[in-house]
Amino acid sequence: MQTTAVILKGPRDLCLDTLDIKAPAADDLVVQITHSGISTGTEKLFWSGEMPPFPGMGYPLVPGYEATGEVMEAAASSPFNVGDTVFVPGASCYEGAFGLFGGAARLLVSAEDRVTKIDAGLGAQGALLALAATARHAMAGQGKTVPDLIVGHGVLGRLLARLTVAAGAPAPTVWDTNPARRDGAVGYDVIDPDTDDRRDYTSIYDASGSAAVLPSLIGRIAKGGEIVLAGFYTDTISFAFPPAFMKEARFRIAAEWTKGDLTATRALVESGALSLGGLITHTSQAADAPRAYETAFSDPTCLKMMLNWKDAS
Repeated sequence: MQTTAVILKGPRDLCLDTLDIKAPAADDLVVQITHSGISTGTEKLFWSGEMPPFPGMGYPLVPGYEATGEVMEAAASSPFNVGDTVFVPGASCYEGAFGLFGGAARLLVSAEDRVTKIDAGLGAQGALLALAATARHAMAGQGKTVPDLIVGHGVLGRLLARLTVAAGAPAPTVWDTNPARRDGAVGYDVIDPDTDDRRDYTSIYDASGSAAVLPSLIGRIAKGGEIVLAGFYTDTISFAFPPAFMKEARFRIAAEWTKGDLTATRALVESGALSLGGLITHTSQAADAPRAYETAFSDPTCLKMMLNWKDAS
């Protein structure tokens, strides 16, 4: 078996090429991908060469952990049927390339327990379930509180805000320094941080991925307040101890989503409680992948770039 796939040969060296695929095992599905998203967080770091040592990393690699498509082959005993629309968080089925993420390909093989059946009506938005589940993981669970301030109005920040509103909690304030990113809010306000005088936030979620913003956030929390690091950070996290000491600040790191997060998020989307609309701002044919990745990582108006694989061979 072979597939057309995006291949990152090294920093800023990306192309579309053909790869051999490992034969499916008894509990594997063969999925034909229709859309895959480009992550401006971790994938950008691999593309730029800035990703610190990470388990399973190496070049060449197939990027992409946000993919949706149609089941083409399934075992008779599988809970999936041919024709099912599914979300796939990547695959490691390639010969000659790392599949650390592995979702940016026309055809892939994945263990069925990693795949989630979704409503076909979601279309390209189905690929956003990974980010939605990441936002849900940061917020849900014992000992966690919803945000009253979110830093960054990218896709993750918007999903955090939408989940907060969907939970019936007070609407959060959202910061963004880019005026072009302040639109698209429903049920909450997005403001320039320089216009905000509050110093009593109880739970600040940073979705910017910028370590430089952390010291200023300490001055914004109430005593005993929490700062949640919801992005991915390459720089060393540091801050002056005395201000954090005076505030009795708490810090929490939000890791990747679990299967339970994905199941709960899918239910919210399918019930209409959580909308994934308005998050995909750019779509490109898979054949134009090099230019699409460049746009995703350099154009500030691009919230989410989606690759369309429907016409790929």
